[in-house]
Amino acid sequence: MCGIVGYVGTRDVSQVVIGGLRKLEYRGYDSAGIATLDDGKLRVVKSVGRLANLEEKLLHEPVQGHLGIGHTRWATHGKPSDENAHPHQDCSRRFAIVHNGIVENYLALREELISKGHQFKSETDTEVVVHLIEELFNGDFLQTMVQVGKRLRGAYALVAMTKDAPGTIIAMRKASPLIVGLGQGENFVASDIPAILEYTRNVYVLEDGEMAVVKADGVQCYSLDGEPVSKEVYAVTWDAVAAERGGYPHFMLKEIHEQPKAIRDTLLGRVSPDLSRVTLSELKWPEGFVKEIDRIHIVACGTAWHAGLVGKAVIEQLSGIPVEVDIASEYRYRDPIQTPNTLVIVISQSGETADTLAALREAKRRGRRVLAITNVVGSSAAREADDVLVTWAGPEIAVASTKAYTTQLVALYLLALYFAQERGRVSQDELHAILKGIDGLPQVAEQVLDTAPQIERFAKDWAHASDTFFIGRGLDFSVALEGALKLKEISYIHAEAYAAGELKHGTLALITDGVPVIALAMQDALYEKTVSNIKEVTARGAFVLGMTWVGDEELQKSVDQVIYVPHTLPLLAPIAAVIPLQLLAYYAAVARGNDVDKPRNLAKSVTVE
Repeated sequence: MCGIVGYVGTRDVSQVVIGGLRKLEYRGYDSAGIATLDDGKLRVVKSVGRLANLEEKLLHEPVQGHLGIGHTRWATHGKPSDENAHPHQDCSRRFAIVHNGIVENYLALREELISKGHQFKSETDTEVVVHLIEELFNGDFLQTMVQVGKRLRGAYALVAMTKDAPGTIIAMRKASPLIVGLGQGENFVASDIPAILEYTRNVYVLEDGEMAVVKADGVQCYSLDGEPVSKEVYAVTWDAVAAERGGYPHFMLKEIHEQPKAIRDTLLGRVSPDLSRVTLSELKWPEGFVKEIDRIHIVACGTAWHAGLVGKAVIEQLSGIPVEVDIASEYRYRDPIQTPNTLVIVISQSGETADTLAALREAKRRGRRVLAITNVVGSSAAREADDVLVTWAGPEIAVASTKAYTTQLVALYLLALYFAQERGRVSQDELHAILKGIDGLPQVAEQVLDTAPQIERFAKDWAHASDTFFIGRGLDFSVALEGALKLKEISYIHAEAYAAGELKHGTLALITDGVPVIALAMQDALYEKTVSNIKEVTARGAFVLGMTWVGDEELQKSVDQVIYVPHTLPLLAPIAAVIPLQLLAYYAAVARGNDVDKPRNLAKSVTVE
């Protein structure tokens, strides 16, 4: 979710690029930089921290010219620093690039380029691209970039410039968004529309697998193979505020719809191409460490704690390692039983959650090894933990967490499979089957999102309710907890989640005529018992919205309405099932006229105890 801006024309390039980057500040970032070409000289200025730091630097190191590229970085490879900030340059300083995404095969490319004499200055995956351009350059900028694209594996929105083609910017897209703004005697490149709205509303939206040669007097589009592509001009009709949200009415809805990409990005480089192995190369554990783990403590707050509950079930089932899950604010005060071989896993979207950081420090004080699962590379959790597993969800603006949760689940699934694989607890056939299911989750998520209009109708039907109950068994119960939390925090409807088998232990006293109950029936082994529990609440007058797999025609006989979810493995149901619950909460909040992105009394990151 880095911000990219490029410009070629007659205006002062620094004003256009810096102004565009400022429009993309809502995306979040940890460093910024700009490269310009002026009188044959390629200048790069960059700085860690906010955009204001770069602007301050430019007061003392001004850049001029009419062609340039700029970037705000959301770190994935390498900590936030001046060296890791974009743009990156090659050894000869003839080329400069900015990049959004992940180069999956960057380690192999880096080793190859080092063997040929290239010298690297950063820890990023991006820098390999600019050295690869230098290595392959044959005097033809376009054809060189075509060859570069053939060598890259992963996802990228890539924009490059060179002294050897002084009036040209080349933009390339594979699985990361990129647009070209069309002007009169000037043209623009950006990762998102708000960056260029001040200058034009006519754009080319580059499709996956396309590239553009951008000059002041025109734009030519091609496939990544270098074949010409005809593009239609897209006229932007949104206002500037709506443009920041990609045309969505709220950031939360935008982020819900970003989940297929977030899942896909979090998987990149962590599963072998033939789906036969989990490769968590970022974990630098000692030889034999995984086999020695005798217990795991997962520590988190709120939504991340709910992800931890799913992680517990999956890790125990696949690897056989006992797992405890603690709310971070309680962990330090209960003197948990640990051994020298206990692994502590802390989960935090921001990596700055105060109680989670306190738990991390307590675990370190006790001499335990700590793994952080976080969405922010340079966060306190990432810096202080022994190991880090980054979720590549990109910035999350809405207070209510959505894509951070699903990517935390993806990370936990991969971790569970990695444990099972290294401890010899899973057959090759079973590992392949589960990885095939995980690989298909982005498509499942996209299909779930297609049901949004139906879920909106459901939400409007009971948005007036004062109480709502969520029930489920096994993994469904963990998802029910997250569904209830989402509904509470943005719609302000009182919501509770219960293990369906607990209804007779007091919960049924709360079920009266018309009370909405959301019942999850996604676990095949527990399906019949869940249906029996559903009948218990319908007998007491509840209005039941059931959730099950596409093709299940039985559940509709026991409930009032049904949400059907595209089929995946029951083990992976939490990712498929949570998206309808997020949409349900969102549309209920909208129906009640609430401020969806900024619910009352809540903050995005809880940085105090």
